Amino acid sequence: MGRSTTRIRSNGFIRERAGVNDWDPKLYLRFGDERTRAAIDLLARIPEDAPARVVDLGCGPANSTALLAARWPVATLDGVDSSAAMIEQARAALPSARFEQADIANWTASTPYDVVYSNATLQWLPDHATLIPRLFEAVAPGGWFAVQIPNNKASPSQSVFRALAQTSRWRDKLKNAAISPPIGTVGLYDDVLRPAARKVDIWETEYQHRMKDAAAIVEFVRATAIKPYLDCLVADEQRAFLDEGTRLMADQFERRSDGSLLFAFRRLFFVAQRA
Repeated sequence: MGRSTTRIRSNGFIRERAGVNDWDPKLYLRFGDERTRAAIDLLARIPEDAPARVVDLGCGPANSTALLAARWPVATLDGVDSSAAMIEQARAALPSARFEQADIANWTASTPYDVVYSNATLQWLPDHATLIPRLFEAVAPGGWFAVQIPNNKASPSQSVFRALAQTSRWRDKLKNAAISPPIGTVGLYDDVLRPAARKVDIWETEYQHRMKDAAAIVEFVRATAIKPYLDCLVADEQRAFLDEGTRLMADQFERRSDGSLLFAFRRLFFVAQRA
């Protein structure tokens, strides 16, 4: 999950370094069930019974790492995240695993892993055509590379805030917001994985999360997708930006008979076995 604490624009996308505005584990886990659901689905598609070494790239507060530990209790389990706050939370939550604070964009494995797993992290990193093959090299022959990437930029939960950030009130304040880069197409991931793979399985799923109201949806994305905007604002401005976005977004979702909203969230998955 975790990316970095402070973000700097480089070629329009994200570069990372530790600093202020760290990720908030408690806010992230406020919708822990919804965030962990995709991690469970990804794990279920890895046909590996007894890996010796497993790594969770972008482990966040260890909610996904705990799933790996339960599935493979005797494996040596590592977690990597660039957020100091997330690593601290992960170490407290799962002391049996080893956690390392590192930037995945530059991370390499000293010894190959039987499973390299990454849930909801790589969307923050650019140039997947280069990144994905490099991370695949960390997988031992016959091992598995399993990745889930949110693919929800078209949702009103993001498009409304992108449009709002370009209005006259917010444009100057948010011009340096470190937006996440576009992710690749299904075809790109298939193309870059197949040369070194024995098997490649790629799919997409759209989850329907039932939310109380538009404010709950904003609370969900406040911890992740719209955080780069909030990092550019002081507290009063953050509240004003969130309130304005919530009002604009409320009309974008159909209210159900019980008054709730269905928040559609699309995610892309792939599981590849190294040749």
